[in-house]
Amino acid sequence: MSILSEINSIVETLGVPVETGVFSGVPPDEYIVITPLADTFEVFADNRPQAETQEVRLSLFIKGNYTARKNEIVNTLLQAGFTITDRRYIGHEDDTGYHHYAIDVAKEYEIEEE
Repeated sequence: MSILSEINSIVETLGVPVETGVFSGVPPDEYIVITPLADTFEVFADNRPQAETQEVRLSLFIKGNYTARKNEIVNTLLQAGFTITDRRYIGHEDDTGYHHYAIDVAKEYEIEEE
């Protein structure tokens, strides 16, 4: 399993349109863009990592008040076992009318042996 597939599933249950990288169609009043940030291995003595940490940024774009939706997304992610590594208000886009709020999340995945 990957963080992208898990995040997509979670966000879909919240009823928010989601894209990876950039929104491809005419954007609705509320949507999320998921951007992969990192896939890292911890250092192991035998050079054989047993887990990797995957990180992504969820960029919430919303017209109107973003606070309730932000809280809903954060609480849902925490309940699903994700670690929130950063949350920040990026700003208001005056030309589009969207508030932009970023939520960085990470999750550790065991590496499956082949």
